[in-house]
Amino acid sequence: MLTNRQLLILQLTVDDFIESAQPVGSRQLSKKPEAPFSPATIRNEMADLEEMGYLEKTHTSSGRIPSEKGYRFYVDNLLTKEKLNTEDSIHLRSVFREKIVETEELIRKSATILSDLTNYTSILLGPDTSLHAVKRFSIVPLDEKTAVAIIVTDNGRVENRLFNVPEGFTASDIEKMVNILNERLIGTPLVHIQKILAQETQMVLERHIHHAGDLFASFQRAISIEPEERLFFGGKMNMMKQPEFNDIHKMKTFFELMDKGAPAMTFFQEGMTGIHVRIGSENNHNAMEDCSVITATYSAGDNMTGSIAIIGPKRMDYARVITMLDLMSSDLSRELARLTIGGTAGRND
Repeated sequence: MLTNRQLLILQLTVDDFIESAQPVGSRQLSKKPEAPFSPATIRNEMADLEEMGYLEKTHTSSGRIPSEKGYRFYVDNLLTKEKLNTEDSIHLRSVFREKIVETEELIRKSATILSDLTNYTSILLGPDTSLHAVKRFSIVPLDEKTAVAIIVTDNGRVENRLFNVPEGFTASDIEKMVNILNERLIGTPLVHIQKILAQETQMVLERHIHHAGDLFASFQRAISIEPEERLFFGGKMNMMKQPEFNDIHKMKTFFELMDKGAPAMTFFQEGMTGIHVRIGSENNHNAMEDCSVITATYSAGDNMTGSIAIIGPKRMDYARVITMLDLMSSDLSRELARLTIGGTAGRND
């Protein structure tokens, strides 16, 4: 159990190190109005905090820095909510004044704004759009051998897929196919299209279109849609600005993790809602053992969700980042709900 004085000294040490990136000494803490204690008293308390595992002594200075245990205690028990200044608040919400109508563009720009404001790396995990349902099918012949299948979903997403048209099929055959597809597949989630095509649609096509098997096989291959992970990065290079990442090997390992298509669960935790903080070894990959990751979830309409992560050094400004993520997740949820409702109501496909 930490005493009130130890709690105060731990909080001031973490706050000072977050701001300066320099080891914190007893003399500099004694100059703070919040700590009216002598340097000797503070030094003794810092030594006790070190013995308990909350602080660490560096090799290059007489000062101390927070340990991973110290950061965890700070986040769980000492963090106070921070209010954004007017300038940051306006910048954070600027993306929503642009009247963006595409979900993907809104998410991408949100990632950029978060990285600009925090000077850390931001990652947004978009909702799994393969769960959106088919609203309309159309097929446009490009020439005698090629056509493009156009799938419009209930949230306004458009999928275009080229496929080969076997010899002998006419425009009338294509029209019959479109009518059958619309009759059978409207309302089907994209990820389930293949199953419904195989179980129901193929037999109907073969009853109404001569030699439909070849056309169906070509079409089915073209519109294969798998569950997807859409990761949008902002400020990948920002970690290079942090003194903790002057080590070239650390930077190389970190960039390789992002650039080689790491799965989303490297940065996020499945099933988690709200705001969560992972520090150092709590992360899912060795390349992030010197990082802290703060995540938040947002809703994307129709019971779909996405996630936001900010990756920075363990010395990141937790209070400020948590405030930004809280605001961004709320605003993004509201805007995506508006896009979903407005997009569905505004189209006459």
